[in-house]
Amino acid sequence: MKSVQFEYGEGYLEAQLPDSAEIFTPGETVTDPPFLNDIEAATLESILNPIGMQPISEQVGPGSKVTISFPDRVKGGYQKNSHRKTSIPLLIEECLKAGVLKKDIKLICAVGLHRKNTDEEIRDILGEKLYYQFAHTGQISNHDAEDWDNLIDLGFNDAGDHIIMNKDVYESDLAILIGHVLGNPYGGYSGGYKMAATGITHWKCIAAHHIPRVMHREDFIPVSSKSMMRVKMDAIGHHMESKMGKKFFMCDAVLDTKQRQIGVYSGYGEEIQPLAWESADKRTYIPWAKEKFDVMMFGMPQNFHYGNGHGTNPLLMLQAIAANVVRYKRVMNDNFVVICSSICNGYFHDEEFPSYRPLYDLYQKDYHNSLSDLAKFGEYFSTDEDFISKYRYSYGYHPFHAFSMISCGEIAEKHCSAIYIVGAYEPGYARSMGMKTRPTFESAIHDSQMYMGKNPKILALPKTFRTAGVHLMMKDS
Repeated sequence: MKSVQFEYGEGYLEAQLPDSAEIFTPGETVTDPPFLNDIEAATLESILNPIGMQPISEQVGPGSKVTISFPDRVKGGYQKNSHRKTSIPLLIEECLKAGVLKKDIKLICAVGLHRKNTDEEIRDILGEKLYYQFAHTGQISNHDAEDWDNLIDLGFNDAGDHIIMNKDVYESDLAILIGHVLGNPYGGYSGGYKMAATGITHWKCIAAHHIPRVMHREDFIPVSSKSMMRVKMDAIGHHMESKMGKKFFMCDAVLDTKQRQIGVYSGYGEEIQPLAWESADKRTYIPWAKEKFDVMMFGMPQNFHYGNGHGTNPLLMLQAIAANVVRYKRVMNDNFVVICSSICNGYFHDEEFPSYRPLYDLYQKDYHNSLSDLAKFGEYFSTDEDFISKYRYSYGYHPFHAFSMISCGEIAEKHCSAIYIVGAYEPGYARSMGMKTRPTFESAIHDSQMYMGKNPKILALPKTFRTAGVHLMMKDS
């Protein structure tokens, strides 16, 4: 037997697995490509030699307005030489050398529909030196997707998607986007035009792609950078550039399991995305499995990705499970089983996720038999003044965020024979989302044999929500 520790609340829950079970831990089972030795030098080299556009020194001068939009707390690392802490000071220095005045540079935390980052979180993201250079003059802000004094409506693109974006970014002479190229179930990779299409927009723009009719397509599962979602996000970015009359200056870093830079690519998104993805593919798409699996097993901490409560909020629990389904579908047999540990104690974290409990309650009644049945309430929730106020002023997620998550969550139901939650304190929350509950991993494995037969092939995924994920493939892919 193999003993494996899976994440569980703030600790771990042990599972005794058969010797035939295979274990995959990101960055350990298959090591990452080497990270950059001199991160600052490589980043500066990339910035000084942008691909597909002129260098910063030829784009701006005295009187130019510059915005630098950077990813929020959800991803990217906080270490001293993280991509944000390394790239942003270098980009600012190039602007200042070109004659841009410091007062004409704005730093924008591109939260999209995530909750606004606190001053302390932004300070940790940027580093104290940079933070204190710009914070006291009000030159650091969170994007506000409901502040119509700082949004601009760009109409509809050729696909009929409604494009609304941050006005400061639109009006700047140089619009810089900082991106992290990490494997992402939503469109293959973070960074690139995904940064523009989600981080500095409005819920109506995000409702063009984070919805069932896009996420439930066959090209979305397993994960792919050629899905309709990615096509839409790229098209939204291009529409922004067309209306702005200029290209975004992107500075994207391919990151490893520990958020260290494998490569840095700067310039025009259309040209740097394929190059960054080619580099990221070597870490992210891993041909490893010799045969397909019947059971996918992992643990869910209470606090990860979107914040405290992600692993106990029942809607977000199902979303996280579905995200792993999207990532690992290539190595799973049809109608496989998921077994996941979660304390599942009913903690929604209502302050951080204010729209989630009301949406969950609505799911329990009024003929709502699938999560897609709730999609019709997206506009109703997203125009609720109380929810909007909590997003704008009380560090809560935007109400539409819940709808983008349930669109993902239903994927798990569509592709699994059964989903087991192990160790739930309040198992009714899991059962109300269509999941089965058992007290231990061993009892869940035994019960799953009704779907998989005797001796199912088990894929164990420890640390799956504590590290940057990968997309597993068959070894001969």
